[in-house]
Amino acid sequence: MQNSRCPLVALVGRPNVGKSTLFNRITKARKAIVDPTPGVTRDRHYEKVTVNDRQFILIDTGGIEIARDEGMSSLIQQQTQQAIDEADIIVLLLDARGGLLAEDYEVVKMLRRVNKPFFHVVNKIDGPEQEQTLLSQFYELGIDRLWGVSAEHGYGVAYFLESLVASMAPSEEGEVLPDDTIKIACIGRPNVGKSSLINRLLGEERMVVSEIPGTTRDAVDTLLVRNGRNYLLIDTAGIRRKGKVTEKLEKFSVMRALSTLERCDIALLLIDAGEGITEQDTKVISYALERGRACLLLVNKWDLVKNEKKQQKKILEEVAMATRFMEYAPVLNISALTGAGTNRIFSVLDEVYKQYTMEFSTNMINNILRKAVETHNPPLHKGKRLKFYYTTQVGIKPPTFIIFVNYPKGVHFSYYRFLVNQFSSGLGLDKIPIKIVLKERQRKKYD
Repeated sequence: MQNSRCPLVALVGRPNVGKSTLFNRITKARKAIVDPTPGVTRDRHYEKVTVNDRQFILIDTGGIEIARDEGMSSLIQQQTQQAIDEADIIVLLLDARGGLLAEDYEVVKMLRRVNKPFFHVVNKIDGPEQEQTLLSQFYELGIDRLWGVSAEHGYGVAYFLESLVASMAPSEEGEVLPDDTIKIACIGRPNVGKSSLINRLLGEERMVVSEIPGTTRDAVDTLLVRNGRNYLLIDTAGIRRKGKVTEKLEKFSVMRALSTLERCDIALLLIDAGEGITEQDTKVISYALERGRACLLLVNKWDLVKNEKKQQKKILEEVAMATRFMEYAPVLNISALTGAGTNRIFSVLDEVYKQYTMEFSTNMINNILRKAVETHNPPLHKGKRLKFYYTTQVGIKPPTFIIFVNYPKGVHFSYYRFLVNQFSSGLGLDKIPIKIVLKERQRKKYD
């Protein structure tokens, strides 16, 4: 069963062709570092984008680096192939000013081998007259359609984006899910036991379980009915372990997990007890946090340390330290292999989902706001006292509140965290994240 998800669009190309600049132009953000030095994009950057009511996730990548005398090295083939494998649509960015290079032919040749949409976009074209003079050379690649754009100045970008979203398949709703279906994503590094856990939860060998990391190539959805509740279990390809892949390849390793996190209500984040929590685990957790997803931290393979009390304590302390920014997430010690601890997962899931979908009266949440302000007076902003007028709930999954304040930008992060904590404790939301949006109330002239 499939239900709609955001397509993944990967920007690929040689260094310094303008990928980060185009990413910033499309996302209207400055999250990617822009620098004329080739290879300056050190980390993966992604953003959810909406164009003509169609959503997709745009991924900015590092440049495809070509070994000077070796043509396309095996590393570059791996990197490009990884982008092709993970993304739904590939955007190959070419450089009008740099001209057509030999490696451009090799990348285009590779793209032709796959049955996926890809766009050839020629950057650094500032107007129609430059299209006439600079685009023609790129038709030597044997391409029927080129999009000329200026990432820096915006020329041609809107037209390209309209073509991009028009090429996307309609949002597939698939089979209609029953009401109140809890959508659960199983996230974690390869070989941490995701498929084994889902098999355990399903009570049958519904998925292929292998000791070879990377067996799960894409998300697989399974609907489970248990004690009258409906659960959609989503198994995902693993987020690769640092050191097992190059820094370049790692840029694509989380793409499918990002798409899955867009679809789920609750993420089951698996951690390997044999290895402890890793940097990659904390990255996964941060992705879930950014998307406001409820989480369960499952320390799997607990049977490997069942008789080692010191090691158990060390692992749990490391988990607590690495997840101190999301202390609300329940932690369960399990073994997908033996089944130990797995019988608790559904009861905790139900409790988390109940909190995740709770709605509250306006009177109740305004009382919490009033008490919070009385307990801890807001600080001054440019010599004026911050005033919090009232609050209202505007959404669930997670519970989302708007607080009207005279100077939203004057609210320090520490006071914002104080308000979040007051709402969480006052509403009994101890196992989920909540979202508070500060909005400026129109001030009167004399205010």
